[in-house]
Amino acid sequence: MSPRGAGSGESSALWEDHAGWWQRAFTGGADPEYTEQILPIVAEWTRRYDRVLEVGTGEGQVARFVAVDGDRVEGTRFVVGLDPTGNQITEAERRGGGVRYLRSGAEALPLAAASFDAVVCCLVFEHIDDLEGALGEVARVLRPGGRFVFCLNHPLLSTPGSGWIDDHVIDPPEQYWRIGPYLTETVEVEQVEKGVFIRFVHRPLSRYVNTMADVGLRLDRLLEPPPPPGFLARAPEYVEAATIPRLLTLVATRT
Repeated sequence: MSPRGAGSGESSALWEDHAGWWQRAFTGGADPEYTEQILPIVAEWTRRYDRVLEVGTGEGQVARFVAVDGDRVEGTRFVVGLDPTGNQITEAERRGGGVRYLRSGAEALPLAAASFDAVVCCLVFEHIDDLEGALGEVARVLRPGGRFVFCLNHPLLSTPGSGWIDDHVIDPPEQYWRIGPYLTETVEVEQVEKGVFIRFVHRPLSRYVNTMADVGLRLDRLLEPPPPPGFLARAPEYVEAATIPRLLTLVATRT
């Protein structure tokens, strides 16, 4: 089953229009979920790999972090960051950081087969229509035995219509997380900030895991870390927030 809705062309246009929102709100230490959680997870699971590709690099913060991290056996780490958004790549090149940047979508990577030891993808596949094509390309450019580190907004907890409920009808009042239509694949354009609209594709977790298996990516670890302290400090009204994982990370091996 494929999600229905506006095509990836609209998604690309929205990202071109709102690249500055991402750069302002989520990079340069502005977002604790990146600084306290995503970057350390990526570092832990890619540290021993020399040739690393980030698919959907945005303005390059993860790729730059990978370029200066690592415990390599020999030589210098080679890192490529790839993104379809021109405004993101322009900013990535301005920030530099020892990364080679390319402009391309995930469904047709302009890279040779088996040319990378590790591929990283963080909060990107929620905006990609062609899941099979994009994951197939990840598998193609990974060498056998290479690692895929795949971070997603948790599919169960980011369903359309999901979110915190403060229920004051019952006594005593309760807070809980409402789950939307999890099994239904959908495409939604959401207003994530006043005047900022981003297109999201929702899929159940089984679609990601089974497609990975189909293209030769064997799941090794599934991580559901609690929200980091910096996020919780920003959301004191969510007294139970520490029990709800916002991030899902799948770590896989190319067979």
